[in-house]
Amino acid sequence: MDHLAPAGAMGQAPTPGTDMTNISFRDQLWLNQFPLDRNLVFDYFALSPFYDRACSNEQLRMRQIHPLDSSQLTKMTGIEYILHEAQEPHLFVIRKQRREGPEKTTVMSAYYVLDGSIYQAPQLYSVIGSRAVRAIHHISEAFSQAAAKLEKIGHEVEAGKAKPEDHVDEAAQKKAAENPVDLKEAARLDQILTGVFRRLPAAPPPPPFPVAAAAAAAEPVKTEGDVKQEPGADAPGVTGADQGPLSKRVKVE
Repeated sequence: MDHLAPAGAMGQAPTPGTDMTNISFRDQLWLNQFPLDRNLVFDYFALSPFYDRACSNEQLRMRQIHPLDSSQLTKMTGIEYILHEAQEPHLFVIRKQRREGPEKTTVMSAYYVLDGSIYQAPQLYSVIGSRAVRAIHHISEAFSQAAAKLEKIGHEVEAGKAKPEDHVDEAAQKKAAENPVDLKEAARLDQILTGVFRRLPAAPPPPPFPVAAAAAAAEPVKTEGDVKQEPGADAPGVTGADQGPLSKRVKVE
């Protein structure tokens, strides 16, 4: 992170909304002469390039009024700075906002003074994006280490034929002897992977079984062995007029 040297006369004021998260400001000479508290922190902040001299606080300073006087700022409109939080003497949070009325303001950016150094706070989407990239990096490293520590199963194949089990590759044995498996490292990787899987969402439940299909599956299925024929009853598909050759005999008295 670049550190800007303190300047006696500031150049052009930064454009509102400009991303200046890659720089910081610190004036050690001022810090050696004045205490850093809630009464003087704004005077120190006004020396930095983050300060917009077209703000309402600058008008109050020209009128010999404390630049953080809220009773005066609520009567004005435009860009202003307020002391949002103070933990003397280490941390001060200054918020830049646009006032459109006594009770209507829009936050533009935030700055914090940490042990005498002034920084611009990053936007929320930048923080989330940075944390996501860092998490993906660590997860990728964890899986790479896990893959490197896994024991190889099986033997190498040459010319489409597997080597006999009693002839183990000497190079593989030598490599395994040089890189033994660290049980503590393996346990740590197991904990990391277990934590990752616990944070994953649960698998969705299976779709419900159709009611019609369930009713059809519950009905008994009749087989050929279940059909009973009463004595003397005609076989299915055979009528009295079709009795074969016996029906064609003539009775002779």
